[in-house]
Amino acid sequence: MLFIGCHLSVADGYAAMGEKMRAMGGNTFAWFTRNPRGGKTKDVPPEDVAALGRLLQKEGFGTLAAHGSYTMNLCSAKKETRENALDMLRQDLRRMELLPGQFYNFHPGSHTGQGTKTGVALIAQALNRALWPEMKTAVLLETMAGKGSEVGGSFEELKEIIDQTACGDKLGVCFDTCHVWDAGYDIANDLDGVLTRFDKIIGLSRLKAVHFNDSKNPCGARKDRHAKLGEGHIGTEALRRIALHPAFADLPLILETPNDEAGYIKEIAMVKSWF
Repeated sequence: MLFIGCHLSVADGYAAMGEKMRAMGGNTFAWFTRNPRGGKTKDVPPEDVAALGRLLQKEGFGTLAAHGSYTMNLCSAKKETRENALDMLRQDLRRMELLPGQFYNFHPGSHTGQGTKTGVALIAQALNRALWPEMKTAVLLETMAGKGSEVGGSFEELKEIIDQTACGDKLGVCFDTCHVWDAGYDIANDLDGVLTRFDKIIGLSRLKAVHFNDSKNPCGARKDRHAKLGEGHIGTEALRRIALHPAFADLPLILETPNDEAGYIKEIAMVKSWF
């Protein structure tokens, strides 16, 4: 079954997001758990979250994919930044438990000159301090474009984080089509080869969600600039093959394209027309 949606604002509350996505024609969505650039957050009314839960069940929505703040860097060279990031992560995961069974996605972090090995170790250490065996939320590491000192620009780096995390059964991967393309994985011309590699290194069982984007850059550019579907270097036909591939069946496809609401409605309808 197709589950398609986009990022929504939580400004009007949780139930309002569900109503908005239903009106837009989608059946899953993402939202930022806090200000994506500043790290601030507001209290979450449990009754509002419960109302969203009832809507999701009634309307047959797929799993949602909340997104952590961009400022949350678990592997910064600065200890204060790492501790602030850990505090954000812990707060977010406790808040996610109000809506059990959803996904919490985040960018692994940037090692800021310490090297990838150190970055991986610091991320795993933070996850070991934040995750707990009884949690109902699955935590997703996002595939990254590999720009600068980003950690997660290769499948191997994500696997190393998973291997060093005690509650590894709580971890999955969010496959960002723009990011993997920019990182050098040719999903337009060798999708099966890329997925075979992913399966060999990480395992397709850990593939839980997709950020569904085109890219403004050629494969391997390592720049991370999203494009509207069909208006980038990946292209409509390749994106269609990705959406229809069995490896992505029943996974939430979250649009992060540079669009307004009308643009997202158009793209949601376009993807639905492929099925």
